[in-house]
Amino acid sequence: MSCKIERIYESEEENTIRVLVDRVWPRGISKDKANLDHWLKEIAPSDTLRKWFNHDPDKFSSFKEKYIKELKSGEQQEALEELKEIYKKSDKKVVLLYSAKDEKNNQAVVLKEIIDHQKKD
Repeated sequence: MSCKIERIYESEEENTIRVLVDRVWPRGISKDKANLDHWLKEIAPSDTLRKWFNHDPDKFSSFKEKYIKELKSGEQQEALEELKEIYKKSDKKVVLLYSAKDEKNNQAVVLKEIIDHQKKD
């Protein structure tokens, strides 16, 4: 069992659990083509945090810190717990899907770190 991240526009892996972790539906992707098992829009960063970050690599460290803080309460915490359960119960690879162009500085990277840390616990 493993977890990986992929851009939804480039993801075509089969026999996986596909989880979209964006709040907004990705442009140009039909629901059929997305082939999702789960869309956890509540797990995404708040609109305020997302707009502040604006995918600026220089802000990623601060974004990550603020996002982790957001994930500790409310709907985001519930969605994170749901993601952890999906991961625990799955006998397939879990793929966290996102639409951002930046593959190194986005919420899926943070979520994967959390899931990877859970594996060690």
